[in-house]
Amino acid sequence: MESISSIIGTINGIVWGAPMLILILGVGFFMSLGLKLMPILKLGTGFSLLFKGTKAKEGEENEGEIPPYQALMTAMSATVGTGNIAGVATAVFLGGPGALFWMWLTALVGMATKFSEAVLAVKYREVDEEGNHVGGPMYYIKNGLGQKWAWLGTAFAIFGAVAGFGIGNTVQSNSIAQVIETNFGIPTIATGVISMVLVGAVLIGGIKRIGSVAGALVPLMAVAYILAGLVVLSINADQIAPAFALIFESAFTGHAAEGGFAGAAVWAAIRFGVARGVFSNEAGLGSAPIAHAAAQTKDPVRQGLIAMLGTFLDTIIVCTITGLVIVTSGAWTSGESGAALTSAAFADALPGLGNYLVAISLAIFAFTTIIGWSFYGEKCVEFLFGVKAIKPYRLLWILAVPVGATLSLDFVWLVADTLNAMMALPNLIAIAMLSPVVFGLTREYFARQKAEGQAASE
Repeated sequence: MESISSIIGTINGIVWGAPMLILILGVGFFMSLGLKLMPILKLGTGFSLLFKGTKAKEGEENEGEIPPYQALMTAMSATVGTGNIAGVATAVFLGGPGALFWMWLTALVGMATKFSEAVLAVKYREVDEEGNHVGGPMYYIKNGLGQKWAWLGTAFAIFGAVAGFGIGNTVQSNSIAQVIETNFGIPTIATGVISMVLVGAVLIGGIKRIGSVAGALVPLMAVAYILAGLVVLSINADQIAPAFALIFESAFTGHAAEGGFAGAAVWAAIRFGVARGVFSNEAGLGSAPIAHAAAQTKDPVRQGLIAMLGTFLDTIIVCTITGLVIVTSGAWTSGESGAALTSAAFADALPGLGNYLVAISLAIFAFTTIIGWSFYGEKCVEFLFGVKAIKPYRLLWILAVPVGATLSLDFVWLVADTLNAMMALPNLIAIAMLSPVVFGLTREYFARQKAEGQAASE
């Protein structure tokens, strides 16, 4: 097993090395420039469409399974997870405070990537034999790039179906079980069984049940966590300005060893900032467009404008709250890492309460990730084997929850992290090759909006 772990560890170092980070940032920059920074400039338009999109637009009820708002919440249920709590802390622990700057940069260019993914997902989606809309990288590779590239879509589906059991299931249930046992003394097997029952109850209802649960739970948990973070930041208010100065300085100069912090060069800040940023918001990974393909909409660009908000909300808002709490508290030099570091930072400002807030937030975040990723895995399996494979896959998914809760998952995490990068490769290649489609649809959409606005004013 050690030799296998060593081999996969080597592969992991390659697939998450400089070429992958350059590809992720490069595709994001390329799409941002091609879209003339539209995702950043039209952020307000995206929020306006989001609030209007809680229900399907008139005449579009049969164009998908869930309203545009629920499609975003389903995607965010999978992205707002352990990456926002443990992932940010790990990035700061390994790369120093400067890693936060590179997370922000990844998110800003990632908005263009996420926009492009959703546009292509809606443009090239299909209707399966049960009448449901299905889409994502495997479909826009097959339908957009043609039959000679179909193998790339198949590769994505294989990586996604397998990676889901790690990154989207067992790793998450393990996080829930560990944090609940540490803070509340409940045995891991009990937490695993309860999680399995709750996950099963949601998944039986399919995408409509997932969408409604995510639509209710995601905003509630995110707002509660943000408010708790703002309370901590108000307590540490005098450290906020120095924290920002430290973040920007460390991003370009690295950071020397300090306290329990081992020190980090600029490359470490870049590497862990970008990698954990992608892990958190999944821009470029290819998972979120699978959810957006189910949206009740006829317009790919409209859904793209809503989709890109996921990256903004996940990283620029939620991850920033976590990062600032960690840096302003000074806990980042304590030698702690992961969720323990975030807990220590919250507990520093809110003794006797902060660690419980983090524990509950992490548990809910991880639970929603399990239900969100289940949909991604199902659609990957459906692409490979048809709708007949969904129920067996769903059953395996539910049974894997308590297994993950009770096992040591270092190996599973390593495999899943490696497969995540291998999911991103075919997706990023497809986005770059289909970029003229994205640019063309976007130009047409805004030209149409401008013409309609002028006609309305006359």
